[in-house]
Amino acid sequence: MSGVIQGFTVIFIVVFVGFILGRTEALGPGAVIVLSRLVFFVCTPALLFSSLAKADLADVFSTTLVVAGGSALLVGAIYFVIARWLLKRQVPEATIGALSASYVNSANLGIPIAIFVLDDASFVAPLLLFQIMVYSPLALTALDLTAVGRTDADGATRRISFRDTVVTPFTNPIVLGGAAGLLISVLGVTLPEAVMEPFDMLGNASVPGALLVFGLSLTGVSVLQKGQSPRRDVALAAFLKMVVQPVLVYFLARFAFGATGHELFALVVIAALPTAQNVLVYATRYQRGVVLARDSALVTTLIAIPAIALIAFLLA
Repeated sequence: MSGVIQGFTVIFIVVFVGFILGRTEALGPGAVIVLSRLVFFVCTPALLFSSLAKADLADVFSTTLVVAGGSALLVGAIYFVIARWLLKRQVPEATIGALSASYVNSANLGIPIAIFVLDDASFVAPLLLFQIMVYSPLALTALDLTAVGRTDADGATRRISFRDTVVTPFTNPIVLGGAAGLLISVLGVTLPEAVMEPFDMLGNASVPGALLVFGLSLTGVSVLQKGQSPRRDVALAAFLKMVVQPVLVYFLARFAFGATGHELFALVVIAALPTAQNVLVYATRYQRGVVLARDSALVTTLIAIPAIALIAFLLA
């Protein structure tokens, strides 16, 4: 339990620093947009490249990848279907909501929790890879094709072509960074320290940068405020993220893959991690579903503390 508290304490302190920066306007009125772009275009791609270039693929491609990745996709799909056909949301908002309901905070919170609670940081590696190389490209492609208008030279809107669908994922900096790092790892190439150090330095700014964006986004707003926050969407995302996903992972791991003991406990704890702040970075980048991403991240982060404590009581 002390590990859970320690991991969340780190998160809340950095978010609070971002909030103070926003309240004092120390970074200027456009700080959220500028910082989120820095995280999106520079720091996160560098982090993914650096992490995956050094990754042990034997630890990454495991049962955990199937369980964690499959459950995330399924929960995200459930949200997307409900949002599109029952809540009548547009594709970009439904996509951001699907990420809010299933995209796990596997880096800035998952790694500390894995170290302090599970005693093994490798438990989060498969999910981190899945979210980088599969989930993010799918979601970002959907956002690229639907959230950003595409026009001809004369300003007329045109239909999305097959070429757009194929090429778009490979123009996204986050996808490119992850793909390049994975390629280095697969080839078994060891880059010189002088080459890797700049990526390490920039990548180290990704996690605190995303948390600062989260804190800045809370300035001057009321979370779940009536008339501004999509409360039904946030409630649906929080329920799927903090209840459905951990339960689904338990049943998949226990009865489909025969996981028991510490492995089963670790998988369920990882599934109960809150929504990643990167979802807010994506939403801010495309200016769609920003309030949904912000409120979902905050609500699930608050729920995660008692949720993980309950899981530890039941399964540890």
